[in-house]
Amino acid sequence: MPKLDIIHNAVKNALIKDGWWVTDDPYIIQYRRTVLYADLGAERPIAVERNGQKLVVEVKSFVGASKIQDLKEALGQYDIYRYLLEEIAPDRKLYVAVNKVAYNTFFTQDVTQLILNKHQLPIIVVDIEMEEILRWIN
Repeated sequence: MPKLDIIHNAVKNALIKDGWWVTDDPYIIQYRRTVLYADLGAERPIAVERNGQKLVVEVKSFVGASKIQDLKEALGQYDIYRYLLEEIAPDRKLYVAVNKVAYNTFFTQDVTQLILNKHQLPIIVVDIEMEEILRWIN
């Protein structure tokens, strides 16, 4: 299994605080003989807002030497997971979770916004100190 991202537990706790049930840690994506691991699987109880929704969340801290390289890797991983989930779990929506610092300093830049808008990347912005979800971007 892959190593956990440094903000993994904060994202997990933020989802729980927001009313999600974390059902899988990690979420196993198995397609035929290929097995991949997304960070988290979560579900929302039927009686709550976003009722019955199911998520797969890939956690990314964007702390590498090159944020563009981190973004390239995240987009590639997102695409692979999304294609496989469309086949094996089409009821699950895939998100990438990032911390508010990465979002405010990198994701708001013009080039990053252009790429994200073209790619239509769903994002969860998390305050990792408070372990709270600040924003859902679909």
